[in-house]
Amino acid sequence: MAPKPQQKKSSGSASTKRKTNPTHKSDGQVSNFKKPKLSSNPKKTINSQNKVGSQPSKFPKKEYQKPHAEKGEVEDSKKQARLRSKELAQARKKNRKKHYTLEQELALLWEKMRRRNISKEDRSRLVSEAVKKMQGKISEIARSHIASRVLQTCVKHCTQDERNAVFTELRPHFISLASNTYAVRLVTKLLDLASKEQLAEFISSLHGHVASLLRQMVGSLVIEHAYCLGNASQKQTLLMELYSPELQLFKDLVTMKQNRLEDIISKLQLQKSSVARHMTSVLQPILEKGILDHSIVHRALLEYLDIADKFSAADVIQQLSGPSFVRIIATKDGSRLGMLCIRHGSAKDRKKIIKGMKGNVEKIASDKFGSMVLVCILSVVDDTKLVSKIIIRELEKNLKELILDQNTRRPFMQLLHPDCTRYFNQDDMASLSLSIPSLKANGEPDDEEANEQDKDGDSDGDIQMNEGGKKDPFKRRQELLVDSGLAEKLIETCSEMAEVLLKSKYGREVMYEVAIGGSDGILHPTLDEKLLELYEAIASIAAQPKVEGEEHILEQFHSSRTIRKLVIDCPSFATALWEKALKGNCAVLAKGHSSKVISAFLETSDSAVKKLAVKELQPLIKSGDLSLPKPNESATDK
Repeated sequence: MAPKPQQKKSSGSASTKRKTNPTHKSDGQVSNFKKPKLSSNPKKTINSQNKVGSQPSKFPKKEYQKPHAEKGEVEDSKKQARLRSKELAQARKKNRKKHYTLEQELALLWEKMRRRNISKEDRSRLVSEAVKKMQGKISEIARSHIASRVLQTCVKHCTQDERNAVFTELRPHFISLASNTYAVRLVTKLLDLASKEQLAEFISSLHGHVASLLRQMVGSLVIEHAYCLGNASQKQTLLMELYSPELQLFKDLVTMKQNRLEDIISKLQLQKSSVARHMTSVLQPILEKGILDHSIVHRALLEYLDIADKFSAADVIQQLSGPSFVRIIATKDGSRLGMLCIRHGSAKDRKKIIKGMKGNVEKIASDKFGSMVLVCILSVVDDTKLVSKIIIRELEKNLKELILDQNTRRPFMQLLHPDCTRYFNQDDMASLSLSIPSLKANGEPDDEEANEQDKDGDSDGDIQMNEGGKKDPFKRRQELLVDSGLAEKLIETCSEMAEVLLKSKYGREVMYEVAIGGSDGILHPTLDEKLLELYEAIASIAAQPKVEGEEHILEQFHSSRTIRKLVIDCPSFATALWEKALKGNCAVLAKGHSSKVISAFLETSDSAVKKLAVKELQPLIKSGDLSLPKPNESATDK
């Protein structure tokens, strides 16, 4: 078939289709036009659209490039740009900061006055110059990061008259400065160096602002600082701000003897419920924000738990349990607050408290107040597996150092001899016996830690009414001390460092309790063999000859008294010591502190021990070389 004429096709299409491109060479001829493809390069797309009907070039046209400037010119231009930007920044700071120029001058003076190798005369001259420059503007520039640090240095090294002038100028602005991130350090520095009159004036200026400042992370630092520096009356004044508006009105009627909130309420005949409601509104925001490091907050919470109902008290305990618990037990009141949480907390709360201590047990044990919290846990918590896993295991890691320290030995002493007044003073015993009135146990305590934490299925609505666990105290001690392996490691450590422990003021007490087998003979008969090895180790040291210039273990003050107590109270040890160290040497050892050890063989109530020594000691007594102690002397002399 012959093809149709091309002319007819073009004329027909022209009548029916819209012209998309007017580029025709002539009538009856259509150009070879192709729609350009879209490209990711915008320049390439523009070029292809401008040059219709042409293919993109394989060799694109090179753009014009400026000739490279010389290296020196480039560096000069960059330097000028930096200088211009610096000038612009300084101009903006001058417009934004009212005292920018003054701050720059003070910064230069500060760099000189804070040097260590500067003389006192030069420093005092620079400080006086800086104080004169700031005079009249101190309250404004104290909020600046640089100027506040300059002021701190000036307050530290200036004269008393200059310090008084700074205090007087800042007096109307203390509340606003206490809330400023930079000025707060200046305020605390002023309080450290303030006189008694100035401190009293500052505390009186806080009237009506204590609760609001305690809700701030920055402002609470000032309140805590003033609370720690104040005397008993001033502390009570700050605490009254948190109690109730009525108490603030009638605070002059309260004497210092009535420092407890319950006594104050009973004297002023106030409603306990209204005071509790007000304290809830004050303390709840503080708990929610986690501002729990301050001793004034700990004291306020303790007083609140004394008057709170059981639901409010249980809610506070629940909020304090967990990782934040570690932060509250470093103060005296915080430690007591922590012990109340352990005694009255639910099984779930106790589990959270113990797990929150993970990794911090040794640090807690080294603290005077934190160690008592560990003592409370070892005395109350029935979940001995959890306590052994976290607390006992961390205490075992550094056993040699812990048993030599006054604070860190306390958990071990509580397991070896619970609630002994030789190792815990009256204040410690009072802390261990504290309880919350609304949560006192009226019935049977709960099951053993709610059947091992009730598989974390505790109901949040349940309120713990017990003040301890159900487990027998002796069984709890045995599981924590013997079954956990702690007692065996204690005996091995005592054998290894026997001489060091016996000569130590606090380590000798651990040695004594371990050597006699603990209270109620808790280490017998399981560890009798290990104890015999310990007796042999002590006897071997005592059998060593005296070295000139060194104190023998039977002559040293602490060790001689500890060995004497062991001879009286532990017949097995007395027999081992006599056979290995003292037999045949009594005439030499009957002088000095060692005579106390020798005479102990005649004081013991064990007839077998007396029989060992009486034959050798009787001639020494007749000759006057050995004297027996008077009857009023304690057989357990420290």
